[in-house]
Amino acid sequence: MAKTGLFDLENHFSFYGAYHSNPVNIFIHMLFVWPIVFTALVFLYFTPTLVHVLLPHGLVLNYGFLFTVIYAGFYVCLDVKAGSVAGLLCFVCWVFGSFLAQHLGFSVAWKFVLAAQVFCWTGQFIGHGVFEKRAPALLDNLSQAFLMAPFFVLLEGMQMTVGYEPYPGFHNSVKAKVDANIKQWKESKKKL
Repeated sequence: MAKTGLFDLENHFSFYGAYHSNPVNIFIHMLFVWPIVFTALVFLYFTPTLVHVLLPHGLVLNYGFLFTVIYAGFYVCLDVKAGSVAGLLCFVCWVFGSFLAQHLGFSVAWKFVLAAQVFCWTGQFIGHGVFEKRAPALLDNLSQAFLMAPFFVLLEGMQMTVGYEPYPGFHNSVKAKVDANIKQWKESKKKL
């Protein structure tokens, strides 16, 4: 069943998809988006504890946990099945990111995070510049691009590998919106 407003998956997916229609660019994003999430959570491990609760293995309820809960909850609201998978991946990234941060310590972790972020972001910008030939979505809608990127690549992967659709006709509807968006963008470029 299609949702509207903030939880309109079709609208979010078609916006993001219009910036990611080239198969090579999509593949690059599939490789690099989740490592960006993971390394961001490694860095966020060092943020202040929000709620002091004794958790096993040195896990803390900090901003990394808060972002994990927000992302996971949003994804589940968009689509229960794929969102649950994405939410689980968010929590796996938080747990293992926390373990890695503890092991490395801040003085090494921030360097690891910086190197990984630069490498992954560079790959994505190359994907857009060389293959997509369109600026990244984050230049037009920063929050939507950051929030949807992990879910987009997961849903794209689920569609490619097992033919998953949140509801019947989802991918056909999204493809029509993506094609219309790309056509409109190309026509606007011709006018410049």
